[in-house]
Amino acid sequence: MGGTVARRREQVLDAAVEVLGTEGARRLTHQAVDRAARVPVGTTSNHFRTRTALVEGIAEHLLTLERQHWAALLGESAPSGPGEVAAAMAAFARHAAGPGRSRTAARLALALESAARPELRGPLGRGRQALLERSTEWVRHLGSATPERHGRILVDHLDGVVLRQLSLPDGAFDPLEEMRTLAGGLLGAPTAHPAH
Repeated sequence: MGGTVARRREQVLDAAVEVLGTEGARRLTHQAVDRAARVPVGTTSNHFRTRTALVEGIAEHLLTLERQHWAALLGESAPSGPGEVAAAMAAFARHAAGPGRSRTAARLALALESAARPELRGPLGRGRQALLERSTEWVRHLGSATPERHGRILVDHLDGVVLRQLSLPDGAFDPLEEMRTLAGGLLGAPTAHPAH
């Protein structure tokens, strides 16, 4: 029975992410999540008694989903050069602004809400910290003289590229070239690449 409850809770959270990411924070209600999850009325409130509890649950769920996505995308091995760093970041950006668009929009909505709701900063901050640690380790592995700084620059650029694509969509979105330029510049590698 515990597995059924856990699956139902995850179903509700997946639906809540979708509602928040596609309809915005104002539309995030227990009833809207019940409809999106196709569960009986009251299911969401059984798992999350208040909207605050629901929002906090979404924040933690997003953290778990993003960790899973990075692990699936990259595995545990460190990139062997700036080109692999750029390719990983570009792949993440394409997913975040494409198939994972509603999840990304939900995370950004929570980031805005955290300005007035400091309790949301914990899970959001842990997600960013996990990404910073990964990018810092990558650039350290590749010989960066200032890995914390370079890792932060890469993550900040990734956030900016994804936000730009979400807010001002470019149908031909592929940030690989600019990621190559950035990673190569930070890590002292040539930015030239083979012609396509």
